[in-house]
Amino acid sequence: MSVLIDNRQDKVELPSEAEALIERVVQKTLEEEVEGDYEVSISFVDNDEIKELNKQYRGKDAATDVLSFPLLEFEETEEDYENEEEYVQEDKLLGDIVISLEKAKEQAEEYGHSFERELAFLTAHGMLHLLGMDHEDEDEEKEMIAKQDRILSLLNINR
Repeated sequence: MSVLIDNRQDKVELPSEAEALIERVVQKTLEEEVEGDYEVSISFVDNDEIKELNKQYRGKDAATDVLSFPLLEFEETEEDYENEEEYVQEDKLLGDIVISLEKAKEQAEEYGHSFERELAFLTAHGMLHLLGMDHEDEDEEKEMIAKQDRILSLLNINR
């Protein structure tokens, strides 16, 4: 597993233990969801940059907390998923996650938990998107939330 971290903002101080935390979340997500060794890129940005990315790639003119840019597409059927998983194991490049540290700080305060917990949550959320999960309907959202909660629980990261 390789996690490349790029802090492209200077508005929110990144705690010294944040990189190790991010790597633990990426590793646990991969252990729980797929087999193999992967490379993931994570960029920390401010609200202005993530707003521009959100507008450019999703057509939404607003800051968001996390965006994921998968380099692979996972198919819907079990058979296709197995074939896709074999392909992923050869490729190794999973994709990019962009997290707004400003938005993470705002949400940590809003939800009443630590900044580190919010970073871990957003990383797990972004990882699941890279692995083909989404939350377009209620069932998908429930499944994604359950997986995020499980990953954080296994790492003893609680509210």
